[in-house]
Amino acid sequence: MNYILMGPPGAGKGTQAKKIVEKFGIVHLSTGDMFREAKKSSESIRKFLVSGQLVPDEIVVNMVEKRLEKDDIKKGFLLDGFPRTVNQALELDKMLKSKNIKIDVIFFIDVHFEEVVKRISGRRVCSCGASYCVNFISPKVKGKCDACNGELIQRSDDKENVVKDRLDVYEKQTSPLIDYYKKTELFVDIDGLKSESEVFEKINKYIEAKKIVF
Repeated sequence: MNYILMGPPGAGKGTQAKKIVEKFGIVHLSTGDMFREAKKSSESIRKFLVSGQLVPDEIVVNMVEKRLEKDDIKKGFLLDGFPRTVNQALELDKMLKSKNIKIDVIFFIDVHFEEVVKRISGRRVCSCGASYCVNFISPKVKGKCDACNGELIQRSDDKENVVKDRLDVYEKQTSPLIDYYKKTELFVDIDGLKSESEVFEKINKYIEAKKIVF
């Protein structure tokens, strides 16, 4: 089974994606992860990410299409961070149709922008992969990772001014995508202000209620 997970930056998509993937054994296709890996060798992508602007559709679509050609997606996948514009959605529709792949559910995690800014600007990460938020989940020792005692840093794209720019871009280019998908019977709205466990419980209950078999 194949899913799309949507929501503004900082809505908790990564956390929920991990829970879904772990429980149901499907592949997590995160464009955020793809971009962070690609920016190591692509200066143009790095500049887009640092500025908070969306990477051009042509680059994103090509990246996702190549990923969908791998055999591991046959058991099911969760698209996280794509599509972000109506044009990308149209390209995805064409892409999936050509590959005889269908999307089963589109989950949208809804969080208001003030909360998003608070969440993201407070985020601190460690090279080991651990993540904290100084406003909600602080490490035991300030600036140090609980898991490995490594230094916690604020990513350049998590700074408040960049976050606000990202949200401005989201409002202008991504919000119309919500209306596009709301016209389908696949769209499910989730209150992202609930706790992580409550958000996942709703996603899980919806899946079970629809008797979706993985």
